[in-house]
Amino acid sequence: MKEQSHWHTLERFIEIHTPWLTFIGEKLEDERQQILEYWRVEKADSLIIITIQNNQLILPNLSYRPGVKEVTLDFAGGRVTQGLSLHANAYEILHRELGLLHSDILTLTPLNHIGWAINSSFSNQKLYGFVAEISPHTIIRDQWLGRTYPNHSEGINQLLKDLTCLQCRTVLWEWLALEVRKP
Repeated sequence: MKEQSHWHTLERFIEIHTPWLTFIGEKLEDERQQILEYWRVEKADSLIIITIQNNQLILPNLSYRPGVKEVTLDFAGGRVTQGLSLHANAYEILHRELGLLHSDILTLTPLNHIGWAINSSFSNQKLYGFVAEISPHTIIRDQWLGRTYPNHSEGINQLLKDLTCLQCRTVLWEWLALEVRKP
């Protein structure tokens, strides 16, 4: 496989920053010396956490997603806050979405350390996945609890039927692939 040379940025003609994204318009020169106008959006990285308690996958309350104009089922997750470690971000997300305290979480294990690239013209970011094992003694209040699924093939199959969030499905599949490879 021949490695492609890097494109050169000739001009950045627009750059708009918000807390969650940066909108960029550029003129680039490709490896054939063609000048291309390229638009892209750089977003804050995402972190999604599979939460397990007593061999049940725990999902927070369904939430309205303006982009798809409906309520969706998702794992606990959110944007990564710059300046905080990924673990600190995960603990904040678990507190915000499931009401969990640091002491409620027995283990918090990253599925990846460098992030999976989500790369298209309108979404350039990284996705981080974690698995949190919740203490069997922790009671998750109804106000936080969306749904639970048994951690076995039938439960996972039902979850996959119900789960439409692509990032959540990706993290679930990555976790399942790791589980299959365990000795």
